[in-house]
Amino acid sequence: MPDLREERQEVGTCVELFAGGGGLALAVHAAGFRPLLVNELALRACQSLRDNPPDPDEPKKRWPLVPGDVSDINFTERVTEEVDVLAGGPPCQPFSLGGVHKGMEDKRNMFPEMFRAIREMRPKAVICENVRGLLRPSFKPYFKYILNELRLPFVERDPNASWEDHNELLEKLIANESFDPSERYVVKDMQVNAADYGVPQIRNRVIIVAFRADLGVKWDDFVPKETHSEESMIHSMRDGGPYWDRHKVDPQVRERVIANLPELDYENEEVKEKLKLEPWRTLRDAIEGIDENEGEPLPYVTEEAVKDKQKLGDISDHVGWPGARMYTGHTPNLLDRPAKTVKAGVHGVPGGESVVQLDDVDFVNFGGGTGYRYMTVRETARVMTFPDRWILDGPRGEKMRQLGNAVPVKLGAVFAKAVADALKSVGALEYPEKRK
Repeated sequence: MPDLREERQEVGTCVELFAGGGGLALAVHAAGFRPLLVNELALRACQSLRDNPPDPDEPKKRWPLVPGDVSDINFTERVTEEVDVLAGGPPCQPFSLGGVHKGMEDKRNMFPEMFRAIREMRPKAVICENVRGLLRPSFKPYFKYILNELRLPFVERDPNASWEDHNELLEKLIANESFDPSERYVVKDMQVNAADYGVPQIRNRVIIVAFRADLGVKWDDFVPKETHSEESMIHSMRDGGPYWDRHKVDPQVRERVIANLPELDYENEEVKEKLKLEPWRTLRDAIEGIDENEGEPLPYVTEEAVKDKQKLGDISDHVGWPGARMYTGHTPNLLDRPAKTVKAGVHGVPGGESVVQLDDVDFVNFGGGTGYRYMTVRETARVMTFPDRWILDGPRGEKMRQLGNAVPVKLGAVFAKAVADALKSVGALEYPEKRK
């Protein structure tokens, strides 16, 4: 991902649906796509988008936000320029392991609205991110249907037909390959772990990328390769490893971490290849500052700050919070591992995903135990690779929910840049100013 502080070169246009707190929208914008429309339903998330300019160098510019239900938007009327990229992560709760698992029967399933948007705007490319729960055995048939409908989005489903019946029709049409290429998309789905792309978080997701078939894009030539590995992280933590040159911790802490590292088989060919990559980023890395926050560690969270919910330093959302708990099934993040998946629970982040175990085993978190505390919202935002300038609206639980629902900016930008490069390779970003 290019550093978000680098000079941004505009390459095309985009529309962002289900924008949430802005992770994917910020990523696609960082890759050079100018937003024509950004949609989000949640009121607090909409306010977050209003409060943050896409580009800090142009503070008066704002996202072209269209708040409210996506089903109320007429894209043909709203969007008059040609759309290069349609991006969005339809709400994942219907398919999430943390949800009620209703899937396609859940009223929050917004994939049909994504397909309608494609029909009305005919984007050159589509980027869609969702939870890996889509691949669970109970949902996998519907996931295949999602891919088929994305391949032929202009073949609308009969209101009286079941999705299974429509999928059968789509498979027959796809098999004969007789469709107009401008109304057909070439679709690829990829399982990714955000940690493998430099995000300091274990976050397993499915990313779907589609290109209009008439463009002739060869996506296989541009699929982002993994850049970081667990093996390289482990190697960097061995005695004398560079990880400890960056982080000056108590020798006992270092010894404890090293003692718990798994062994590496240095003769294994796969391990050798993984060691050529950069180390996974850890939660300690994120707190100390990486990428555009390099050299800018967050102020230390004191016991007093936790007790009194104090704000630390001049940075937004870095506020202590009391009452953290640790018990079976609710275990904390470790500083020297990537953070756990940040999730959006009913009342904010659930489980131990918002708790961190500290170097100081005697640290009192007030209302909970010792040796651990709640992560601050800003620490969580860093785990999601949001820039420190990004302000989230609402109380703590709502801010954490926005982060849990977001796409890590760094992961989104890696794929958005790859899509831009793929479109450039066929001259598809040399588009007319107005749609024909």
